[in-house]
Amino acid sequence: MGDMSAPALPSHDALLTALSKVNDPEIRKPITELGMVKSVDVDEAGHVELSIYLTVSGCPMKDTLRNDSTAALQAVPGVTSVNVTLDVMSDEQRTALRQQLRGGTPEKEIPFAQPNSLTRVYAVASGKGGVGKSSVTVNLAAAMAQQGLRVGVVDADVYGFSVPRMLGVEQRPTQVDDMILPPLSHDVKVISIGMFVPGNQPVVWRGPMLHRALQQFLGDVFWGDLDVLLLDLPPGTGDIAISVAQLIPTAEILVVTTPQQAAAEVAERAGSIALQTHQRIAGVIENMSWLELADGTRQEIFGSGGGQAVADSLSRSIGAPVPLLGQIPLDATLREGGDTGNPVVLGAPDSAAGVALRGIARGLATRARGLAGRSLGLTPAGR
Repeated sequence: MGDMSAPALPSHDALLTALSKVNDPEIRKPITELGMVKSVDVDEAGHVELSIYLTVSGCPMKDTLRNDSTAALQAVPGVTSVNVTLDVMSDEQRTALRQQLRGGTPEKEIPFAQPNSLTRVYAVASGKGGVGKSSVTVNLAAAMAQQGLRVGVVDADVYGFSVPRMLGVEQRPTQVDDMILPPLSHDVKVISIGMFVPGNQPVVWRGPMLHRALQQFLGDVFWGDLDVLLLDLPPGTGDIAISVAQLIPTAEILVVTTPQQAAAEVAERAGSIALQTHQRIAGVIENMSWLELADGTRQEIFGSGGGQAVADSLSRSIGAPVPLLGQIPLDATLREGGDTGNPVVLGAPDSAAGVALRGIARGLATRARGLAGRSLGLTPAGR
């Protein structure tokens, strides 16, 4: 008689079930669902041969796919060894995948601009540079992702892009025909013009090219189902701010300022653009509010009251309450996190800046979604 204790050979269904738990690291969906499993077979000795289709030949995450698939199959009872070979999708397969991911919606459509979109879009604006707008953006994104939300960031600051470094993104996006798969860092999907510019070269573009770049970031990038999309805008009220209002009319504005009165006055102008574009202002965030000294006292290096002054002024201008969402103290860990690509809300969550930013993120994440511009699915009652 044979060895009754030896596990039975796994079935083909058992192998596919194991592979269904392996997600493509860029698309974040099971490889079985994406048609990426070319074949999987097991011989009498329990050796598994797996062949996987890559979306493109130069897929930067192929080693992750190989390792994750191997681990999933080795966990199946009866499997003794696994060998993974990689193939590449044909043009027809890529087209089918692109159509599947877009869910049958027309190409180039911006999903966040559709009336039935459930994604909350925040455009992070400031009147002038140097107030920490990008630091606030990446930390809010990382904090919301840590809370379990699906988050994306568009680095729309075309001339002063810094989001990739601050989030520790090093790989370039993968392109599947005309669809771009954004890199992922700290569970945040990220796209930036900096990923397409060699070295540290400046971007010298005028209005129409800026509009087209933003349109591509919103329409050509596969974002999947996001809960929150954050756009890091350039300072001021120029072309990009106007393009955002045109491309995503339901985007809400987050105004970042420092306590300094001069900065606050400029920030009011950035917020007041909402009057012309008919956008909602989600609130004001005051950065660099004070420096906490060793003895527990606060030194207000940039003065005080700027954030509240902006909130009050915008409330009067638009005739609706604009809240001061939070005050972020000066904190060396915030700067260090930006330099190392590890946001302070993750690297030092209990620091003064980390606590403040996590509190603002919680408040934004739990706000009720407005009904403006959304179809309620109601039909008039018959007469």
